[in-house]
Amino acid sequence: MRQHSTSTHLAQKSSWTHPIYTKKQILDVQTAHRKASSWQDRVALSTVKVLRWGMDFVTGYGTYSPISISVPKTRTMTEQKWLTRFIFLESVAGVPGMVAGMLRHLKSIRMMRRDHGWIETLLEEAYNERMHLLTFLKLAEPTWTMRCMVLGAQWVFFSGFSLAYLISPQICHRFVGYLEEEAVITYSKAIKDFDDGHLPLWEKLEAPEMAIKYWQMPENNRCMRSLLLYVRADEANHRDVNHTLGNLNQTDPNPFAAKPKIEIGLPQLQQNGRVKD
Repeated sequence: MRQHSTSTHLAQKSSWTHPIYTKKQILDVQTAHRKASSWQDRVALSTVKVLRWGMDFVTGYGTYSPISISVPKTRTMTEQKWLTRFIFLESVAGVPGMVAGMLRHLKSIRMMRRDHGWIETLLEEAYNERMHLLTFLKLAEPTWTMRCMVLGAQWVFFSGFSLAYLISPQICHRFVGYLEEEAVITYSKAIKDFDDGHLPLWEKLEAPEMAIKYWQMPENNRCMRSLLLYVRADEANHRDVNHTLGNLNQTDPNPFAAKPKIEIGLPQLQQNGRVKD
């Protein structure tokens, strides 16, 4: 596990300052699943399940069962295995928001019309996922094998997601919503492994300075478990945002944009029955 310094020099301000989570907010996060109710939903969900299987295989994923703590040694998740999984997960998770934001940006320029507030939300999501990645890179040094795997996965995923978004943005946002559901499950299981005493190397490990400043973590809440809770809260937020965007038409106002736009657009969307789940 990589040793990190708590005195890293960082800029004091960011273009996207992270909102401050309350303790209740990060502890109240739960796993959730949106039932696939259309063929588009089923396509998105099936794709996520296939990708989840591949990621589990590549990262040697296996966690302790609530029924029995006996797990095959090759599938036991150590601290290093969890970090490897997080790094691979976040390197992929940073792609959709950037691709969607880029394509909508280009379309806005090409069509010479406004984007209804979607671009910033999508790019902020990509920025947030990249911050997750950079945080975990402070804790572990990926091998050259992992770097090559990330390079290949990024090339394939970027190309495939770009084409898919041009065909059906709604399916893509539903896909990301289901992908984030799996991310919340992953971080929840890591937190449970920590609480059950299976990750002793993390018990006294403090979050990197980058994470402390980005999430504005209070002094008594800067341990590794807190970091996992903050990241999980972000993933739950991405889950809910993308499922909502997947319900909307592409010309609908973004309900997650600035407050004045919410006040104008949300009543109309609710009237149309598009923001129910």
